[in-house]
Amino acid sequence: MIDFSADHFALFGLPRNFRIDSSELDRRWRSLQADVHPDRHASGDDASRRMALQASSRVNEAYATLRDPAARGEYLLQLLGIESLSETDTSMPADFLIEQMERRESIEEASDSGDHAALELALTEIDVERRALTAGLADFLDAHATADAKTSVRKLRFLDRVKSEINDSLIAIEA
Repeated sequence: MIDFSADHFALFGLPRNFRIDSSELDRRWRSLQADVHPDRHASGDDASRRMALQASSRVNEAYATLRDPAARGEYLLQLLGIESLSETDTSMPADFLIEQMERRESIEEASDSGDHAALELALTEIDVERRALTAGLADFLDAHATADAKTSVRKLRFLDRVKSEINDSLIAIEA
C-alpha cells in the first residue's frame, strides 16, 4: 500500500520541484492506480477495500495537485509554510487588477451579446497569460523568491476563475 504521510512529490517518486515531466507524472499515476485501484481489491475484506479506496483517493488528489500548475505552486509554497491564498491576504498588483476589471467588462459584453468568437479569443488570451505566469512561477520558485511566487499563484487562480466564467458563458450561449 502507499505511504499516506508522504508529500505528493514523494508519493510519485518525483523531486520536490515546480518543473516536472508531465508524461512521467502520468506514467507514475497510472502505475500507482494500477496497484491501489479499488477494483483490484473488490474480493478483499471490508478493511482492505476501504484502504484501497482511501489509497486511490489519495493518489488522485496528489495527481490533480501536481498536474495543475497553480495547485502545484500553491502546494510547494505550503510545503515551505507559506499560505498563498490566505483570506486575510488579498493583495494583488493594481495593474493586474485593472487589466482584469477591463477583461471582465469585455467578457460580460461578449456574453450579453452572445459573441462566441470574442469569448473564445478571451480564452486564448488567458491561456497565453497563464503560460507566461507558469514559466515565471517556476523561475520564482527555483530562485526561492517566495513573495513573487505567491503573487503568481494568486494571479493564476484568478485567471482560472475568469476562464471558468467564460466557459460557463459559452455553455449558456450554446444552450
